[in-house]
Amino acid sequence: MNLASSWRFFGANALGLAMLAIAQVATAEVTGAGSSFAAPVMQPWSERFEVAQKISVHYQAVGSGEGIRRVTARAVDFALTDIPLTHVELAQAELAQFPVVIGAITPVINLPNVAQNQLRLSGTVLAAIYMGRIVAWNDPALRALNPDLDLPALPIRVIHRADGSGTTFVFTNYLSKQSAEWQDRIGIGSRLQWPAGSGANGNEGVSKSVRETAGSIGYVEYNYALKHGLTTVQLGNKAGNYVAANDSNVRAAFSNTTWSRPSYYEIVTDRGGDSSWPIVGVTFVLLSTSPANSAAARETLKFIDWIYRDGVAVAAENHYVAIDDANLIKRIEASWKSIKDRAGQAIWKDSAN
Repeated sequence: MNLASSWRFFGANALGLAMLAIAQVATAEVTGAGSSFAAPVMQPWSERFEVAQKISVHYQAVGSGEGIRRVTARAVDFALTDIPLTHVELAQAELAQFPVVIGAITPVINLPNVAQNQLRLSGTVLAAIYMGRIVAWNDPALRALNPDLDLPALPIRVIHRADGSGTTFVFTNYLSKQSAEWQDRIGIGSRLQWPAGSGANGNEGVSKSVRETAGSIGYVEYNYALKHGLTTVQLGNKAGNYVAANDSNVRAAFSNTTWSRPSYYEIVTDRGGDSSWPIVGVTFVLLSTSPANSAAARETLKFIDWIYRDGVAVAAENHYVAIDDANLIKRIEASWKSIKDRAGQAIWKDSAN
């Protein structure tokens, strides 16, 4: 063998070994889709879980509505949704549901000469803006809440979600609690006939539209406001205090949640407490109780178990509140016995799976 042939031989073997090493980094994979609300924490969770467990998680932030559709059709191994399903809906679709993370939804604005958390909004004024009742930033109702601000005579450009969205479901749940007219005329939903404004897809789309539109207002998950450098507001809470969206105020909002229903159905908006942020969303995991791929279902449960046990700090780093109540986690994981393979055997035994 000449020198050139030797280099080709050893080079080919080295490349083969390298490719084998890469292939062995992840020995299994699972697929998920849904909530864009939770997307900012899903990426670091997935990356760190893959390093720890050698299981690759492929997640698409396509919105809660689409996530529900895909997991119901068994097109993915799991879905994340900010729209909790009722016990009846879960039974009909043969799905299990449990909470995984909590975060803030915040109004964001693009208003000249108004700094971060300077503008105050009440729930009733916010509802009136989204109904098209308040159409200018110098409206008397806004000036009364903000006597020290020089609010411009700019038209308010309302931006809402165009896609089926759990963020919209939570936001409109909040508005329905603030305005009887909103409740009667428009109601709660993931996709609505909006009375005012223009639509954008995903938290990402709303964030970009607000950033690019002078005089605009939108609503996004808190991380998107941080990522895009958007101006957030103070919002009046149930205790009558004006508070900003931050980690401690989000935790205060859901601290008294009991999770008492069998399906863990909870909507955490307009909760009591002096510092509670009033628009808080819960992201839930949806899993088939009769999965076609038992191995993928088992790996998915490993991922969720890892989130509960090792993902709490990662959530905090990304301005979310993870489920960290040991008794609640024990209850949730005990409920996984309802997820069975084709032979009728429980897929999950314990955290040592």
